[in-house]
Amino acid sequence: MADWARQAARAADDKLGRDTVIIEVGDVLAITDFFVISGGGTARQVRAIADEVEEQLTLLNGPKPVRVEGRDDCRWVLMDFGGFVVHLLDEEARAFYDLERLWSDCPRLEWQPA
Repeated sequence: MADWARQAARAADDKLGRDTVIIEVGDVLAITDFFVISGGGTARQVRAIADEVEEQLTLLNGPKPVRVEGRDDCRWVLMDFGGFVVHLLDEEARAFYDLERLWSDCPRLEWQPA
């Protein structure tokens, strides 16, 4: 799943996702292994990032999301792929929820933009 999480991060980066990180949460959270967190400046950008993540993973015959939430207003889109969860937040939601701080005790997975 680490490779798919990296691919999701690259897809977010392709649409200029901001400060994209991958956090390894598998040791402390039973429901998934990785969080991919990225941000967009506007709801339109968050939607574009979500579309790109899903499209790139589909093109590579990767996992399909089990569940997607938040596409209505695109302030926080959560895409659950089972082994990893993609969180895409606008600037205000990202600052308010500060997921990186919440999971700061967990290691980060290195990745490189495409």
